[in-house]
Amino acid sequence: MIHLTFPDGAVREFVPGTTGAEVASSIAKSLAKKSLAMKLDGALADLSDPITTDAKFELVTRESPEALELIRHDAAHVLAEAVQELWPGTQVTIGPVIENGFYYDFFRNEPFSLEDFPAIEKKMREIIARDAPFTKEVWSRDETKRVFAEKGEAFKVELVDAIPADQSIKIYKQGTWFDLCRGPHMPSVGKIGSAFKLMKVAGAYWRGDANNPMLTRIYGTAWRTQEELDAYIHQLEEAEKRDHRRLGREMDLFHFQEEGPGVVFWHPKGWTLFQGLVSYMRRRLAADYAEVNAPQVLDKSLWETSGHWGWYKENMFKVQSAGDGTDDERVFALKPMNCPGHVQIFKHGLKSYRDLPMRLAEFGAVHRYEPSGALHGLMRVRGFTQDDAHIFCTEEQMAAECLKINDLILSTYADFGFDEIIVKLSTRPDKRVGTDEVWDHAEEVMGRVLEQIASQSNRIKTAILPGEGAFYGPKFEYTLRDAIGREWQCGTTQVDFNLPERFGAFYVDADGSKKTPVMIHRAICGSMERFTGILVEHFAGHFPLWLAPTQAVVATITSEGDEYAQEIVALAKKAGLRAELDVRNEKINYKVREHSLAKVPALIVVGRKEAAERTVSIRRLGSPNQTTMTLDEALASLVVEATAPDVVREKAAA
Repeated sequence: MIHLTFPDGAVREFVPGTTGAEVASSIAKSLAKKSLAMKLDGALADLSDPITTDAKFELVTRESPEALELIRHDAAHVLAEAVQELWPGTQVTIGPVIENGFYYDFFRNEPFSLEDFPAIEKKMREIIARDAPFTKEVWSRDETKRVFAEKGEAFKVELVDAIPADQSIKIYKQGTWFDLCRGPHMPSVGKIGSAFKLMKVAGAYWRGDANNPMLTRIYGTAWRTQEELDAYIHQLEEAEKRDHRRLGREMDLFHFQEEGPGVVFWHPKGWTLFQGLVSYMRRRLAADYAEVNAPQVLDKSLWETSGHWGWYKENMFKVQSAGDGTDDERVFALKPMNCPGHVQIFKHGLKSYRDLPMRLAEFGAVHRYEPSGALHGLMRVRGFTQDDAHIFCTEEQMAAECLKINDLILSTYADFGFDEIIVKLSTRPDKRVGTDEVWDHAEEVMGRVLEQIASQSNRIKTAILPGEGAFYGPKFEYTLRDAIGREWQCGTTQVDFNLPERFGAFYVDADGSKKTPVMIHRAICGSMERFTGILVEHFAGHFPLWLAPTQAVVATITSEGDEYAQEIVALAKKAGLRAELDVRNEKINYKVREHSLAKVPALIVVGRKEAAERTVSIRRLGSPNQTTMTLDEALASLVVEATAPDVVREKAAA
């Protein structure tokens, strides 16, 4: 007999060879009907697979986290079948699951287009309605290649040759159609349901090589329910409206051009926004961190010592000196990260345990090579600024430092309106440096910190990612959820036992011995450029007044209000507001539309009447209404609203 351990801890005996479907039926017929797959010792498997050894057993239903991957995987197979039914002779290649959906690559003389989607979706629904079962067969390599060659599937034949010799060849059938696949699959195609939609079409080279044939890639999305699909489509529509690249143009914040791929051309308003973000972060760090600046170009020997030259060289920009006979044509690199430079600063001069913790922060410009196809506005660039910091401390100080960093990260996100945060602890990978004792201590400390984080608020979720830590230490990853529900991984806290030791960094302990400090890498925004892009999309350009690059525009109705408008702008600037003047000979409705498109939070409208009464009419972004008040009241109100949240707290505490 074999023993299966269920999620509730119960253990049951079964005859060897019992399938997952039979186990489900032994519990309840209704459960068997709901089940999509099973997990054996955490690995997904077909319900039809025989179970031959003791294992931890779990059934996967439509409500399980794994359900979406199964639904999307099966939908990719149905997409391929539909295309081949509609256009016989089309060759299928690969069709993996991706984030939020799936795709399948096809080879056909005439590429597919969006106009083909209605016919494909209709055929997919027909196939799903047939509810053919998924069945698995294991074929020999020779048989597999022969069958696909006879079908004219040259790409599948090539895929067979790429499968390692020690792996079996699995064929999944759905009715008369079949595909080469690792699996697993749900019991039948009907389990996919109707909540799917084809999204876009693109070109893709076979195996990503431009020397290979061009394929047509059809993307789709699939969900458990129509409500989930509708919510996702709505999110995409909202994301398109909020696209930071479009808003960047409308608000005149920045641009990109071919002569500088992957680097940002900041315009005055965009640079004001960016520097406002940097200034906020500087204020938050002022009490505890010393700001430093390490060189951007360093000899490759430093990167060899740090280890980056060995495992990150392909992503580094290299610079060779002119070779004038004085420097032996040395090879340098633009720094892709700040940490090795900070170790050099720590090493300069003898450090005592009394100097720890030492917290060094830098808004460091770094450069990393990203493939041109991966570049995406501010979200994926080649040159960016990191709000980087490194804390050098003792092992005894590590817990307090991690908690201090956590509080800073969470309060920072809250100031920008991000209240739903996920904090994930990534633990030791198989390949790592440091002793098990050091890892035990670090993970125990960070585990306690994670428990405290979880207890702070029900809006903060926590998770553990086993084996996902860096090779040099465990880490926290901070993921925030924006206004339309998208998740962005931004902040990190990483414990490092490796880099200080590589560089021979040490401090003198109380007993006079030399000890290697623990190095904690910390980032809050991560890439300041990317975080700016996230903020643009989170607020849809409607920034809170304290963050907006232009906080107010004073616009005149007629030229009779010009002098008064100029006085208002001067007073507003004196009060610390970022105000602009608009006395153009244009209709006020035109001015309102233009400044609304530029997302100016407050439009102060004045004319002859307002000038005589020393009042103003304020129109707020997104509101059709106007509020009339005295000039002094208006300026005082705007000044209060334009005060950054950290400054408000500081004043309240004083």
